[in-house]
Amino acid sequence: MLSKRHRIQFPQLEAHDLDQNEVYFYLIGEKGRKRKIRFHDYDKIYKIPGLYEQIFYDRLKCNSPTKIVEILQSSIKQSEENMSELRVLDLGAGNGILGEVLSRHGVARIIGADIIPDAQKAMDRDRPHIYDDYYVADFCSLSDEQRESLSSWTFNCLISVAALGFDDIPAKAFVEAFNLIQPKGWVAFNIKESFFNSAKTSDFSGLIHKLIYSEYLSLYHLERYRHRLSIEGEPIYYFAIAAKKNKDIPDDWICNQVGL
Repeated sequence: MLSKRHRIQFPQLEAHDLDQNEVYFYLIGEKGRKRKIRFHDYDKIYKIPGLYEQIFYDRLKCNSPTKIVEILQSSIKQSEENMSELRVLDLGAGNGILGEVLSRHGVARIIGADIIPDAQKAMDRDRPHIYDDYYVADFCSLSDEQRESLSSWTFNCLISVAALGFDDIPAKAFVEAFNLIQPKGWVAFNIKESFFNSAKTSDFSGLIHKLIYSEYLSLYHLERYRHRLSIEGEPIYYFAIAAKKNKDIPDDWICNQVGL
């Protein structure tokens, strides 16, 4: 990993009233100049080597890539299948941290995808040998050429970490990726605890609630766990989900469930 350390500072104010995608930090530059960056300004963070890892993994102790791969592996063992047979689509791959965890398990193919061009540049810089291919694409509006190219990998696993439920990957993009997975393939992802709270609904939470109990998915593992710490040092809880896909989600079902 990159050894360069950056001077970062969290704001003094309490961030409890901010949505998770509104929280920010300061990057301290030369002569003490402060640059304000939101946690979800990924394009800005990825441009600075080591900054993403220092904030989310060193300071805030993010555990999600390891947790999601662990529950996926456990679910696969229940079915007497093998991790080595997986052809994985890593949706919202960023600079390749999740791909790196998957590679340790001898996965057959790992394909990354992200909407941010700077994510691929950071991956090429930080983890250039992790992915068999990497797509910079908007899954809400894939071209025929992109869809054909992605389909040629015959994915049997979709995995996504810390990218669902915010504006990063909307419900429509998730369903597009879901439908690229072969029937009886695996789906593993995490979602913020509050998105399971019926008092706070969104397109994505509505989709997940319906999908878990639908004919399109068979649930294998659902676990509440600590995703990472907040800037106040308090635990932020997510749900980890591993399931088996039964069949594609039709367009009319999507529209009925989430109003797309």
